[in-house]
Amino acid sequence: MPLKKNSDTLLLLIINIFCLFLAAKLQRNSAIAMSAAKDCVATLIDDFQKRRPLRAGSLIITIYGDSIVPRGGTVWLGSLSKLVEPIGINERLVRTSVYRLTHETWLKGEKVGRRSYYRLSGPGRRRFEQAFKRVYHGAQPSWSGQWTLAFLTQLPPEKRQQIRDELEWLGFGNFSQGVLAHPVLSRAETMVALQELNAADDTIVMQTQTMEPMTSKPMRQQVRESWNLDELAELYHRFLTKFRPLWNALNTDNDLSQEESFIARTLLIHEYRKVQLRDPLLPDELLPTSWEGRYAHQLCRNLYRLLYQRTEIWLNKHLETAEGPLPAPGPAFYQRFGGLE
Repeated sequence: MPLKKNSDTLLLLIINIFCLFLAAKLQRNSAIAMSAAKDCVATLIDDFQKRRPLRAGSLIITIYGDSIVPRGGTVWLGSLSKLVEPIGINERLVRTSVYRLTHETWLKGEKVGRRSYYRLSGPGRRRFEQAFKRVYHGAQPSWSGQWTLAFLTQLPPEKRQQIRDELEWLGFGNFSQGVLAHPVLSRAETMVALQELNAADDTIVMQTQTMEPMTSKPMRQQVRESWNLDELAELYHRFLTKFRPLWNALNTDNDLSQEESFIARTLLIHEYRKVQLRDPLLPDELLPTSWEGRYAHQLCRNLYRLLYQRTEIWLNKHLETAEGPLPAPGPAFYQRFGGLE
């Protein structure tokens, strides 16, 4: 009997030790998981700070587009400075960058007492709408199979390059010498853009009919060359490499603070916007089957949905107008990426 009792005691002791070991291991794994997301944000900040030049003005435009415009568009400069300080942009650099953005007609300032408040100017808002609606787009509509062709051959040589640059910024690709093409923009929309550039009278613009098959092998090769899809795919690949660790960490345990969520969301949109400015957003029918841009859009959308609520709480607390805290975002904000809820 004493032997059996000792055996039972030993067995219970072993079980208790095992349970304690298992609990410690789970706690350690939990601590590692909880710090993973924070480490990812710290790495993103470090990567941003190492860039030369720092381009603080570009980040400020990202913050205006992502966080301030949905809340009325005006903010006190002092609260903006405090907002970006953890990302590595000091007050002096903020003031210098805002001055330049004002000079470049992105922003417009107003003084109320001793405080300065800034909002997007008229031209700045138009540029913002063109650039940021691409970032937050939902599902792409099906392609009609039509092409808009712009022939620049009759433009004066000194103006030809300027018009080519402007049309390429709108998503046109270079099909051949002096001929640009767009699969989505209509002839009417193209003519409006050319009229604003005072080039409508000297540019030939045509729209093709739908042909079958819409995406033949030669057409796919032409698209790949005209829009340099290989280079664009590499940029998207870098974006995926940078932000996938954050996605994996947040899916394990989202322990980010409100401030860290704001930083992560801001740098997410900032990096995605930079690639988007180079993307003509071609129809899916013209893109490779395993297109990196499609995966990047899904990742950006999914991360944004995880980060936006804590970010908005942080913005409620720290951004000010002359009347007080910024108003809540309008309904359009919640339609980003096809719907945030």
